[in-house]
Amino acid sequence: MKKIVLASNNAGKAREIGAVLKSRGIEVLPQSEFGAPEVDETGLTFVENAILKARSAAKYSGLPALADDSGLEVDALQGAPGIYSARYAGTHASDTDNLNKLLEELQGVEDARRGARFQCLMVLMRHELDPTPQIFQGTWEGRIEREASGENGFGYDPVFFVPTHNCTAAQLAAEEKNRISHRGQALVQFLNNLPTV
Repeated sequence: MKKIVLASNNAGKAREIGAVLKSRGIEVLPQSEFGAPEVDETGLTFVENAILKARSAAKYSGLPALADDSGLEVDALQGAPGIYSARYAGTHASDTDNLNKLLEELQGVEDARRGARFQCLMVLMRHELDPTPQIFQGTWEGRIEREASGENGFGYDPVFFVPTHNCTAAQLAAEEKNRISHRGQALVQFLNNLPTV
């Protein structure tokens, strides 16, 4: 089994990515196993932040590193929370804090302006100094509901309505979410490029 390090301490993200890659014979190890610290996400774009995280994880582990930076873009908020999705309500905000802030920001906004999408920019670095990191992108279109529903997923999933399935992301079975989500799309691109790992 091939091994890669996942440049994340997000348990939900690790669970989703690990489940998909295990089926292809890839063991995903969390960066915490190597003492890799959380990286300050100082980039101005998803891809810049993903590269920062992958480079650090590769440095500490000596393994190829997979990192993603992902977030929610809401039309009525000019693309916010965007790269700040995980800390929308503050540096140490919980998923619930972030979700509640989003709903507050959208109070009174009509359905036609509640369009949103999840973006995932995934980066594979073969080693710390890799001059040509591979970049994979997935986009998942939907809209923001007025209240949360569903018990699955994490983050903004309970308010992200998926028109193709007529439910929120948090109401989807994990296998189906992994198949159609922004992260699932980026992972398919990654898997299609496995010979370079």
